[in-house]
Amino acid sequence: MRRLAGVAALCTVLALSAGCATYRAPVVPPVGLLYSAFKAPLTTEFSGQAAELKSGEASTSSVLGLVATGDCSLEAAAHEGGLNTIEYCDYSYLNVLGVYQRFTVVAYGR
Repeated sequence: MRRLAGVAALCTVLALSAGCATYRAPVVPPVGLLYSAFKAPLTTEFSGQAAELKSGEASTSSVLGLVATGDCSLEAAAHEGGLNTIEYCDYSYLNVLGVYQRFTVVAYGR
């Protein structure tokens, strides 16, 4: 019985930490178990001055991890902001109890 409990605990830890390996951003702030809301850079190479740049956003969201919808592509963000060239990108992430999640890409450019 003790061995079964250990295996179950290990499987639970692995299942809960599996999402940690999916981030490909250069900066990943700490994620809270109950609530997370943060912004971070998606790129670390900046070529323009922020005062001159316009921005556009594109988001996708998920409910209960069962239904996900939206378009968070750079193309959608550039179109929304009227950008012809993208200088750099940021992202924001919101998670409430794993029930509702939103991922937003913010593109800055001209």
